[in-house]
Amino acid sequence: MDTQALKSPPTPSGNYWQWRGHSIYYVKAGKKQAGFPPLLLIHGFGASTDHWSKNIAQLQNDFEVWAIDLLGFGRSTKADVQYSGNLWRDQLHDFITEVIGEAPVLAGNSLGGYASLCLSAQRPSSSRGLILVNSAGPFTETNPKSNINPIKMVIGKVTKYIFLQSWGSYLLFQYLRKKSIIKKTLNKVYLDKTAVTDELVENIYRPSCDKGAPKVFASVFKTPQGEKNDVLLQQLKCPLLMIWGEGDPWMNSRERGAKFRQFYPNLTEHYLNAGHCPHDEVPNVVNNLITSWMLTNTKLV
Repeated sequence: MDTQALKSPPTPSGNYWQWRGHSIYYVKAGKKQAGFPPLLLIHGFGASTDHWSKNIAQLQNDFEVWAIDLLGFGRSTKADVQYSGNLWRDQLHDFITEVIGEAPVLAGNSLGGYASLCLSAQRPSSSRGLILVNSAGPFTETNPKSNINPIKMVIGKVTKYIFLQSWGSYLLFQYLRKKSIIKKTLNKVYLDKTAVTDELVENIYRPSCDKGAPKVFASVFKTPQGEKNDVLLQQLKCPLLMIWGEGDPWMNSRERGAKFRQFYPNLTEHYLNAGHCPHDEVPNVVNNLITSWMLTNTKLV
């Protein structure tokens, strides 16, 4: 068990940046290291900069570290807009251009991984390297639709229809945002249950109380599917590190890892005894992997 997971160090105090009329929260720690790019951390769905506190505490000793709350999450504005990988890609690109001032290495978990991949592939001038931690995002479908159970297909369509309705997504949001449900969900996606602290639950619950949070949640069901991972990987040019928690119940890590290798063979990958959020569950291991990889692969010429 990673004892650092028992208690999170405080996240450094942050600042706000105005983007397209919205307040975007970010934090900065550490100092610029000669010969190495900064590191930008991007959280997953429902999380925030707080989810990287254990990583910032250690990584700031070796790098200039930034973390940002994507629009719609954390302490950033819960705007009534159409959310997509393209929107967050553009947010990250503008943040790097206007605030950081130079291309960093991006590290993203889950949804943050997909947004980071979109940026690195489609705005290559804004990325010196990419670290994906149990990254989300679709691949081009290869299985014929005819293999799908027709009953399951009907149930899926009915369920989607219900959640596309404002009342349906609102009721689901109110249920899922209960602290008891948040904790229950986290206990499913973390192998080490001691990492599921009251502080972690509170960090996820708190932003759900903000004005506009239900509409952000509803956008998940209404947003068109973004560019496929395989297409993005074929556009990617920078070094890629993949970190997988093998105990992730939301995705088959080995299977997804094989898909990433298929379209981007020149990558480095590690499989860890952790769930969906290994950076928070086994932070010491992840921090050491990130540090070693950056020192080897991202040194500026």
